Amino acid sequence: MADLDLERKMVSPKNLHVTIPEPFDLSVSSNTSSSSAAYELYLRLPQLKTLWSSLDFPQWLSEPLLKPSLQALEITFRLILTVASDTRPYINRREWTRRLDSLVTSQIKIVASLCEEDDEEQVPVTNVWSSTSLLSEIATCQTTDSIGRKILSTVENEMRWCRYTLGLGEPNLADKPYLQYDAVCRPEELQNLKNNPYADHIENQENQTLYTIHQVLESWIHVSLNLLNRIESRIDEGKFEKASSDVYLLENIWKLLAEIEDLHILMDPEDFLKVKKQLKIKSTSQNDAFCFRSKGLVEMAKMSKELRHKVPAVLGVEVDPTGGPRLQEAAMRLYSRKAEYEKIHLLQGMQAVESAAKRFFFGYQKMAAAMMGSAEANANRTAASHHHESCDSLTQVFMEPTYYPSLDAAKTFIGEFWSNLVSRH
Repeated sequence: MADLDLERKMVSPKNLHVTIPEPFDLSVSSNTSSSSAAYELYLRLPQLKTLWSSLDFPQWLSEPLLKPSLQALEITFRLILTVASDTRPYINRREWTRRLDSLVTSQIKIVASLCEEDDEEQVPVTNVWSSTSLLSEIATCQTTDSIGRKILSTVENEMRWCRYTLGLGEPNLADKPYLQYDAVCRPEELQNLKNNPYADHIENQENQTLYTIHQVLESWIHVSLNLLNRIESRIDEGKFEKASSDVYLLENIWKLLAEIEDLHILMDPEDFLKVKKQLKIKSTSQNDAFCFRSKGLVEMAKMSKELRHKVPAVLGVEVDPTGGPRLQEAAMRLYSRKAEYEKIHLLQGMQAVESAAKRFFFGYQKMAAAMMGSAEANANRTAASHHHESCDSLTQVFMEPTYYPSLDAAKTFIGEFWSNLVSRH
């Protein structure tokens, strides 16, 4: 009875006004463009992009997502060995081990989620383990064997719902086929990119740490861009349940990026600031946030925001050119009837992506301030202002109004309806 009442009392356009906020354009300035070029050369991104994009198994639809995901995981193995070989007595080894264990676990969970969709007939499988992955060295080295064994157990546990397993030396109690890890991931070619262009003449351990962290970050950004393209395609094809699964993966990747960025806080402050000077990393303007030097991250943020344009397709209505509440009313019907629950899941996931993206940029601002000082990181600019022109570009991203005003208004009205209904009784 209450659901019927809710639909009957839908607000008419004359009683309801939804304010559409002005969009904030996240663009790259000319100063940032030159910094982006230097950033890409430092990380050897052109070579990495070649590895990410090399598709060796045309029939395997998941390869564009799984290949860079596995490469990010393999680079993380290199990071574990980099930290383990650090000879400085003052680094926080215990916390590095905990954070890297958590980071590997988060990545394996996402990889396993991607693998769950695979049709075994399309997947390149074999009956032998990887012979070139760095995980075997981690699992047998005296200083890293404990985290190595933990990673193998995590692979075994997280891949339990998949038709195959990764083939990294995990127990494989279910006797499943192994992925052709070496052919897909190309660990040896990744190892050829282990040193950055400044490795020979900058004697600073944090140089290698910084380099490796950002290679992991960029690999997952590449995964996200491919995932966003798949989300859009699945929505256009009406595959809302699969699109819903993908948007929650995207949310988890935004959270993973925050986890990767937080590794910077474990770097020694003086050594980090020294390598920052050695690499000539500096802010060129008030709106030159360091994270925006990643063109991939800028594109990922833009595409995540543009998912809002898919709301009419999900709701099955067109935007009212007069500014009426057509989308809001459709959303309210969807939420109250619950007949097409996969669409509800998708819309909830899209809003979860927005929250995760904004949390990432907020957390990045605070992390950068902690590492470099607030003046250098632009964290001293006001975050409380409601006017975009008085905020730095980073603050504008997470201070923006909701990407989904129609969904926001629909939930606000439903909440008011139930509040009034309960108060009357």
